[in-house]
Amino acid sequence: MERDSPPPGGAGRPPDDLPEKPIVWSIAGTDSGGGAGLAADQRAADAFDVHLCPVVAAVTAQNSVGVARIEPVAAEVLEAQLAVLARDMPPRVIKTGLLGSVAAVEAVARWIDRLRGEAGRAEREGAVALVVDPVFGASTGAGFADAAVRRAYRDLLLPRATLITPNRAEAAALLASSDPASPSSEEVPAMAQALRSTDGDGPEAVCITGGDSPDADGMAIDWVDTRHARGWLALPRIATAHRHGTGCTFASSAAAALARGFVAADALVLAKMATAAALRRGYAAGAGAGPVHVRPGFARDPRNLPSMSFGAVPRFAPIEAGVSGVPTDDFGLYGIVSTREQLQGALAAGIRTLQLRVKAPLHVDSRWEGDLRRVAAEAVVTCRAAGATLFLNDHWRLAIALGADGVHLGQEDLAALGESGRAELAHSGIALGVSSHSLWELARARGLAPRYIACGPVWPTTTKDMPWHPQGPENLAWWCAMAGRPVVAIGGILDPEDVFEAARCGAAGICIVRALGSDPATRVPPLQTARIRGRQAAPAVVPELPSPSLGPAFGPAGSA
Repeated sequence: MERDSPPPGGAGRPPDDLPEKPIVWSIAGTDSGGGAGLAADQRAADAFDVHLCPVVAAVTAQNSVGVARIEPVAAEVLEAQLAVLARDMPPRVIKTGLLGSVAAVEAVARWIDRLRGEAGRAEREGAVALVVDPVFGASTGAGFADAAVRRAYRDLLLPRATLITPNRAEAAALLASSDPASPSSEEVPAMAQALRSTDGDGPEAVCITGGDSPDADGMAIDWVDTRHARGWLALPRIATAHRHGTGCTFASSAAAALARGFVAADALVLAKMATAAALRRGYAAGAGAGPVHVRPGFARDPRNLPSMSFGAVPRFAPIEAGVSGVPTDDFGLYGIVSTREQLQGALAAGIRTLQLRVKAPLHVDSRWEGDLRRVAAEAVVTCRAAGATLFLNDHWRLAIALGADGVHLGQEDLAALGESGRAELAHSGIALGVSSHSLWELARARGLAPRYIACGPVWPTTTKDMPWHPQGPENLAWWCAMAGRPVVAIGGILDPEDVFEAARCGAAGICIVRALGSDPATRVPPLQTARIRGRQAAPAVVPELPSPSLGPAFGPAGSA
């Protein structure tokens, strides 16, 4: 085999007889102080349980107070490392940090094209992913990249990148901005859009980090611009002097999450979580800023789960850190009905939380709207008389006008409302239920502080076509532990064992649609018994990491 040939059988696919542990190459610099660079990358990889291959592109002489020397490795030494890895340990993801020379940038570009095979630059979906952390300087002020290196990044790496994670100053440098100052948060969304459309061939996804920018009212905010979602990821700023290696940790965590099959928007939520956990565990290791340190289990701490905005305004409702929604609300069985007969049958069977879901036909006319209003008004009166809670699906203004207890909205509906519509909804005071199917949707739902967050589909469902994989009980347990709001399980819940499992996972409500059947009086009692058994059973184990619900990476696009 030629020393620079791609591995047989496709890059990133180990032989069947090898254990499946995603491989990530990190092509970056060493930090003799152990804070940033490959040292930080290794800690992040361990936290995600991926195998990191540390490829040395540059050697630095540094400690906690400064960088004394930077020495890029010889081009042939870098090439030798990559060639030998390609023969035996092909990557799912390559992450770059400090490269230090034009030759190193050129080598990365060549190897990405080789590993992607015939797809080359033109087709990145399903190929080896490339995460570019453009390390142009140290927090102490040392410069790592001259104009030629920055130009090589723009010309060679951005067109091939799956995701780039610059801070604001690095984003300005990539755009060849003449203003050396760090941009304000108002400028950042347009910068990300410009980076994605650089010469019509920019990166698939951009996250401009802002942890080092002080203009967000006590929040650390990062702008996400991906195929699936755009918005600010936000967490309260963590007060610590020990933050060396945060940029490396963020980028390597995103790379590890991509290697585990998460789409970019979800990978960035996990990267935000890992970086927050790393900052909480930062420690002194010298006279200056100490290293951050992320460990396995970071994704089981609710304090680390960010909120996400719906648009360019970084506006979030407060979420009390560390609060699980499991014990505070009990919606019981949550019946979803579409007719007055179904609603009356569910009430007669003892269900006391209901959602009226009446979908509009393709051509809505005034007669249909009148019928909807009459059915909804009757449902409100009927549920109130029975002491039941009624959520109206989609039609939020009608729900407010009729005095319904709440409204349930999908994320596409909420996005379509715009800032003014969401503000009007919030000011109405009506209880809000929000759908979520992936990590970034969970983060956006949290930002609204709704009455509940729906997690679904838990099991396969034929109720409607969806691009998401079933969450399974493991993800449901993770949602319930992490959401900070009550969680309602929905999707594919058909029999008592499904209800039992959902209750054991901590769901505050369990949605039943087809399980109501044509005779709720017969179908509901066994489901109620199963729900009680589940709440009394030993709680389900919360996994260290959730599983991807969208995939393969850069799979079907959702709303942005």
